Amino acid sequence: MSFIPILALAAAVFLFAAFALKLPRAGWTLFGAALLFGLTGYALQGSPGYAGAQKSGAPAISEDNFAMIDARREFFDPTTVPSRFVTVSDGFSRNGQFQDAANMLRNAVAENPGDTEAWVALGNAIIEHADGTLTPAALYAYSRADRISPGHPAASYFLGVGLLRSGRPGEARGVWADMLENAPEDAGWKPQLEDRLQRLDQLLTQIGPQGPVAVPAQ
Repeated sequence: MSFIPILALAAAVFLFAAFALKLPRAGWTLFGAALLFGLTGYALQGSPGYAGAQKSGAPAISEDNFAMIDARREFFDPTTVPSRFVTVSDGFSRNGQFQDAANMLRNAVAENPGDTEAWVALGNAIIEHADGTLTPAALYAYSRADRISPGHPAASYFLGVGLLRSGRPGEARGVWADMLENAPEDAGWKPQLEDRLQRLDQLLTQIGPQGPVAVPAQ
C-alpha cells in the first residue's frame, strides 16, 4: 500500500511534464522510462514500508545512561527535586547526548554555584562525553562538589568510578577506602560501597594495581 502514493506522484509528474510543460511526444517514452527506472531502484534498494534508518552519528541510548542517573540520585534526598537544568540534562544523558547535558549543567552551576548535585552530574556528563576518561574538567567538577558539601559521598564515589574507567583502579580503591573510613555508621550507601570495594580488591589481585577495568554504573 505504501507504493500507491509513489505511483500516484509519478503519474502526476509525468502528466505535468507532458501537458503543463508541453514535453514533446518524442520525449514521453524516455521520460517515462526514467521515472520507471527511478521507482524500480527505490523498490530494490529502499524500504518504503519502514521508518528511516538511524543516522550513523546519532547518539546511542543505553541502559548504562539510565543507571548512572539512578546511581547519582541515590546519594541525594529523594524528596528534593533537582534543579530544572539537572532535570533537562538527565533527559539528554538518557539519550546519549552528553555534550548537550554538560552544556545544560554549566548553566545550572552558573545560576547556582552551590548546587552540589549539578556539579556531580556535570562531572559524570563530561566523563561520558569523553568515552569514560576522567578529564581535568570532570575532576574540577567533582572537586567543586566536594568543597560545597564536605563529606557528601557523591563526588568521591563517582570520582572512583571515573578512575576505574580510566584504568586507574589502585587510585579508585584509595578514594573508596577513604570514603568508608569516614562514613557514618548509618550511611545507606555504605553496604553497597563495601561490596564494590571487596570486588575491586579481588580484581586487583588478578590484574595488579593498574590496568583497564570495565565498570558498570552501579
